Amino acid sequence: MVGFTVPAEVTVILLDIEGTTTPIAFVKDILFPYVKDNIRDYLRKRWEDEECQQDVGLLRKQAEDDSHMDGVVPIPLETRDGEEEIERVIQAVVDSVHWQMSSDRKTTALKQLQGHMWRAAYENGCVKGELFEDVVPAIRKWRERGMKIYVYSSGSVEAQKLLFEHSTEGDILENVAPSYKHILNPALFFLPVETSQLFDGHFDTKIGSKVDSESYQRIATSIGCSPNNILFLTDVTREADAAEEVDVHVAVVIRPGNAGLTDDEKSYYRLITSFDELFLPSST
Repeated sequence: MVGFTVPAEVTVILLDIEGTTTPIAFVKDILFPYVKDNIRDYLRKRWEDEECQQDVGLLRKQAEDDSHMDGVVPIPLETRDGEEEIERVIQAVVDSVHWQMSSDRKTTALKQLQGHMWRAAYENGCVKGELFEDVVPAIRKWRERGMKIYVYSSGSVEAQKLLFEHSTEGDILENVAPSYKHILNPALFFLPVETSQLFDGHFDTKIGSKVDSESYQRIATSIGCSPNNILFLTDVTREADAAEEVDVHVAVVIRPGNAGLTDDEKSYYRLITSFDELFLPSST
């Protein structure tokens, strides 16, 4: 059955991005190709910047950690001055990033560089973040009902915020949601009395891998709630399994372009095809 009523103990909704709030095609067909196509020029223009050198340093360390893996590309230090030496190191960074992306790695080093590149793309107007049309209205309704909303994505926190700041729905980080209070008024039973941001916080792989159950325990601890107070929405069953291991409630989101589910998965997981199919319990 598609759609379900949220358990009464849930006070937090934790959202994945790719395949949940945002079409997979946007990430795979727009964001990822942008990095592959523009990384060389990006590095050349910013090579002397401290931020760029920090990104390269993290990628170099990641390549060292991955030295046991087939195809890994080491990133050398600059050993002499000159444009030719810089180009040699840049080529190694490009090859290393392409290898990580082709291997579908989700390392913090890769995600940090990607986030910085996407920041430039969003700010230049080259890219706008895509959201499914049900996302913002649903989050507004959840907030009105007192739910806290967090995001957990393998993309860096900065990349998450950029997507929401420069989205097809406008800047939804600044697009505040009203809180409602009952008043004694025969014509207007509820009036907005204050505003709050749509999201209460963001998590990325710095808190841990999305397929590691301990990550969800850490998120609960960070939020200040029990794992069973959280409902996690994701399109990836391995992530759903990891969250369930520590008693986080989960629902698997079925969107256009998402990976198909087996018959066993369809019968086991709570499923939704839209955030509109998530029903909050009636107030008492």
